[in-house]
This record gives sequence, C-alpha cells and structure tokens, in this order.
Amino acid sequence: MKHDKVTIKIPRPLYNKVHQLIDGSGFNSPTDFIVYVLRDVISESGREEHEKFSPEELVALKQKLRNLGYLD
Repeated sequence: MKHDKVTIKIPRPLYNKVHQLIDGSGFNSPTDFIVYVLRDVISESGREEHEKFSPEELVALKQKLRNLGYLD
C-alpha cells in the first residue's frame, strides 16, 4: 500500500527549534519528530468528552506546546 504524503508549512524559526530539539534524540529529521508529536496529540483527542485532563496532563501538554514554540 502506497502512503501519500503532503507538505505542511511551518515557520522557519519553529522548524529550527525542532531541529535543535531533536539533535541527538534518535529522530532522523524534524519531520519524523513532528509526525510523532502529531500522532501523540491526535491519539489524546480520542478521549471521551466527559474525560478531563488531570493537572499533570495539562502541565505535560503545555510543556510540549512550549517546546514546539507555540507557547511562551
């Protein structure tokens, strides 16, 4: 089965931060890391609506977004 891919544009400074973040991490490229993070976030979105994030989960999610440059 052939997997189609698309191009997603992100700001260059964010790309550069991701590139620095993954240095020595085992990820082969920023794309591999971004796909990993998106899959993780999407798997979390499968939660039931009545489920709430615990305070620890909120801290972890905010840290992920901060590391990606989405939060200051």
